[in-house]
Amino acid sequence: MVSVTINGQTVEVEPGSTILQVARRLGIDIPTFCYLKRLPPLASCRMCLVEIEGLRRLQPSCATAVTDGMVVRTDTSLIDETRSSMLDMLLANHPLDCPICDKGGECELQDMVMAYGPDKSRFRDPKRVFHSRDIRLSPVVIMNVNRCIQCQRCVRMCEEVVGAVALGTVEKGMDTAVTGFEGSLASCDQCGNCIEVCPVGALMSFPYRYKARPWDLAETDTVCPHCGTGCQVTVGARKGEFMRVRSKEEHGVNRETLCARGRFGLDFIEGHDRVKRPMIRRDGVLVPVSWDEAGSHLRRRLEEVHGKAVGGVISARLPNEVLYQFQKLLRTVFLTNNIDCSSRWSTRFDALAPILARYTRAPLNEVLGKECVLVIGGNVTEENPVTEYLLRDAARRRKTGLFMLTTRPSRLDDDAEAVVRVAPGAEAMKLHAIVAGLAAVAEKNLDSETRAALGPTIGSVVADEDVDRLVAALKDRKTISLFVSVDLLRLPEARATFQQLSNLLQLLEILGKDASFQVLFDRANQLGSWDMGVLAGALPGMRVISDGAVRNAFGRDWATEIPNEPGADLDEMLDLCVSGKMGALYLIGSDPLIAYPDREFVAEALGACDLLIVQDSFLTETAALAEVVLPAAGYGEEPGTFTNNEGRVQKVRKFREPVFEARNNLEIFDFVAALRGRKLQHSTQSEIFKEIARTVPSYQGLSEDEIGADGAFTTTSAISPGSAFSALPPSCTTADGLMLVTGNCLFHNGYLSERSEILNTVANDPYVAMNALDAQELGLSAGDQVTVCSTRGALVAALKVERQFPRRLVFVPENYRSLRLNSLMRRGEYPCPVEVKRVATAEQAAVTNRVWRGP
Repeated sequence: MVSVTINGQTVEVEPGSTILQVARRLGIDIPTFCYLKRLPPLASCRMCLVEIEGLRRLQPSCATAVTDGMVVRTDTSLIDETRSSMLDMLLANHPLDCPICDKGGECELQDMVMAYGPDKSRFRDPKRVFHSRDIRLSPVVIMNVNRCIQCQRCVRMCEEVVGAVALGTVEKGMDTAVTGFEGSLASCDQCGNCIEVCPVGALMSFPYRYKARPWDLAETDTVCPHCGTGCQVTVGARKGEFMRVRSKEEHGVNRETLCARGRFGLDFIEGHDRVKRPMIRRDGVLVPVSWDEAGSHLRRRLEEVHGKAVGGVISARLPNEVLYQFQKLLRTVFLTNNIDCSSRWSTRFDALAPILARYTRAPLNEVLGKECVLVIGGNVTEENPVTEYLLRDAARRRKTGLFMLTTRPSRLDDDAEAVVRVAPGAEAMKLHAIVAGLAAVAEKNLDSETRAALGPTIGSVVADEDVDRLVAALKDRKTISLFVSVDLLRLPEARATFQQLSNLLQLLEILGKDASFQVLFDRANQLGSWDMGVLAGALPGMRVISDGAVRNAFGRDWATEIPNEPGADLDEMLDLCVSGKMGALYLIGSDPLIAYPDREFVAEALGACDLLIVQDSFLTETAALAEVVLPAAGYGEEPGTFTNNEGRVQKVRKFREPVFEARNNLEIFDFVAALRGRKLQHSTQSEIFKEIARTVPSYQGLSEDEIGADGAFTTTSAISPGSAFSALPPSCTTADGLMLVTGNCLFHNGYLSERSEILNTVANDPYVAMNALDAQELGLSAGDQVTVCSTRGALVAALKVERQFPRRLVFVPENYRSLRLNSLMRRGEYPCPVEVKRVATAEQAAVTNRVWRGP
């Protein structure tokens, strides 16, 4: 520790701390322009100059480390004069157009001039003008370069945090100008982080331009609904109308940054296909009715299907309280465990349970602070963009060793020490090779029992240079973090993959490593949905149905005997529909017709269900097949909590009233329960949260009042982790032809974001990505319209050629409803064998779409 005195206040701080950091800790204000907490100091604006006893010249506090015994002054007359002069120089060429500038009212230059600026300017020359009109760099970013004060925040944020390198500077000195390549941002992520950090009105949001002033906005702090990172967002509304999204530097895992979906994609709530009133099917057509009419019809139909199976599927984008109450409704009113929380794949809880018991519920910043980070599966750049920013920061600034074991390339590959490219489905074999190599290296340190259990594994080491580098890193480093993409759940080999992952974590534990593990979920509340017991085989807290003591405890609490057999997941529920055994299928915010593999089968199953009930904000393709449609509140229209990838519980706040005749999801559950002659206890959001905190072990002790701006952390699961090492995974056969894989793209997450008009202006058109050599062999070029055909169907989209894309793989984003990608796929078959060929004419493409789209 070193002792430093600032403005007469003496404090002991860590060596390496800067004067600015110490001053802010003491509550002493030092103005800055170029400084950003998460970027290396630049010291170019000179606003933060301070006097240091013993030095003749003023020093930049943002870049000057404290030394023992240092004495600093931040408020002398020389400093005041210097700050005033710096501001006078900035104003010399700055246009005085505050009344029409979007930054007016929250402009840092305005604030600085008011606090430290000169009374009169000494400059009389004409102001420098770069352009007479604002330049639209992209659909969402517009620039007035005349206002730029050359702080370089935007350029450094783009390059060092986002990794896009879309902004740069030209010329030098007072003629320096920030711009995109050739005057555009065609290569950028359109995340708008440059707008967020710009201290003046040089970079502005085009969708928000001229819409409101900051004092007009009613702002609400909430959580982004687009992925599991759980970014803090502040939603601004004017007279109830959605205006913009920003984020706060001092709160949240994201530390002010957002991706394109988070900053520009919340206007999906204004989607034109909102369900306005309850609807029931009459003569094959959905017709609007009153809530009373819908209730009467639903009561009669539920009585008619009584005795048959009932099942429910709910979206993992909904709050914990809604998820908890839904599984409680099914188990206590409909007496069934047929529950699932995904319409893309069925949750394999028996495979997940052992690994989830080792889940690290801790701040992402802490988990990233390990010596080594291994990312397994998925594409972090496109699935969890803000998590990617933080991973890059760990690799570049904190010198964390980054390793990638993935199928698709991502921008993080450039910052990784080693990249292991793996065919989809072969992740289990690669993980097994890592376990084998690590066990062989450390064999002498293993006890006899573990050595015996790992005997076959140790003897199966295969020479692989990339794996050897990974093994060496894991062996030599004491602290390790594993990040696993939820994309692995698509694979038929998911069970074997998670078993090998469990093996790896067990072995690291035996070797005395400090190992952390988190999943990179692509749905905002996927971890919360599992915690809430939205699983066919588990109750809240992920405790298995077969545990009689747990089941009886919930039964007493809910005053109902809970079925003792595990229920059916979505895949099994669809089979029940086809076999005529499903009486009622209740879907909440879920659209399996567009999302679940094998569209033809799903359409058949939903059509065979006696009673299909859809509760949603939007008229989805599945809702169009329903017998009863109930309009539900959407994002921002009901309060609750999300549990993000870290295990952090955060408040999702209401910032507007439900539109039309939509009702809160919890109110609808009460409505449905009443139709069955039952009443759900604890039916308000606050009451349900208290019940969750009482009944779910990981949430015990939490209080809504204690969930502040940074949320509150849940604790380690009560599940007992398995201790036995799993057997060798089955070998993965490599197909000769092209194989189709899917996932999210950068600008969309699932199908909800496709309702955002702003995102649709920046998102790529539907595309097919493949390796350059594969395209060359097929005689294809970038931009060609191509047909992707499987044995089940076909789609047409533009070709995107990527040099680093793996050979023999074809990627099509899952986010475009128009493609109906699931019509190409067969249940249980992933990746999907396909052929790719050029479409000769637009007419041929239209014919292909009509022929193959199906129902």
